[in-house]
Amino acid sequence: MIIIKNQEQINNMAEAGKILTACHRELRKIIRPGISTLQIDKFADDFIRSHGAIAEQKGFEGYPYATCASVNDEICHGFPSHTHLHEGDIVTIDMVVNLNGWMADSAWSYPVGKISKQAEDLLKVTKECLYIGIEKAVIGNRLGDVSHAIQVHAESHGFSVVRDFTGHGIGQSMHEDPEVLHFGSPNRGIKLCEGMVFTIEPMINAGSFRLKIDNNGWTARTLDGSLSAQYEHTLAITKDGPLVLTEQD
Repeated sequence: MIIIKNQEQINNMAEAGKILTACHRELRKIIRPGISTLQIDKFADDFIRSHGAIAEQKGFEGYPYATCASVNDEICHGFPSHTHLHEGDIVTIDMVVNLNGWMADSAWSYPVGKISKQAEDLLKVTKECLYIGIEKAVIGNRLGDVSHAIQVHAESHGFSVVRDFTGHGIGQSMHEDPEVLHFGSPNRGIKLCEGMVFTIEPMINAGSFRLKIDNNGWTARTLDGSLSAQYEHTLAITKDGPLVLTEQD
């Protein structure tokens, strides 16, 4: 069941989004060679709490951290660790902020120092996939229009789209209907209408879309060891077009 939000509820989610995006802006300043993803996780957890909110992921189904920190070939749900980031790495930080019971979700991929041309291209195309999908998220379109546009753009640049993880509705729960695929056919799926709120979060791989899960039961990584990147926004469908609740700029 898709839960339609009214303007007040969307405004509440936007307030959570402001905290989340402010945190991402601060992460831009501290992510560098030599920092550990556990230090990043602590910074984010402290930042969110200092703004009167909580990191919703922490404790979700036993997940022990405030963020997911996925490095290089890790697609998503990477565990923060004491291992230091190195020049040339890419790292995706994904977090959910809960402010007074209303949530916002956003992931962002960051270069660590100077990165390779392939990594630069992957980050660029993955971010473009996010915004191309958002452009299709208008009243009257179907979810398949969003999914198809993302897949076409990624594959036109020689990259692949992860099939096993999706975007999702969000509100007072972190995961609601609908499920938002990042691949598929146009003119398929539910029709978008005013008041829907969901995430678009394409995970794009430099190689194959196939993956494996680590022994921790959470972390997904590319089967072939290729790089992976992800960008994610929470957005609301409005009569004036998609309203991004987690925009950083």
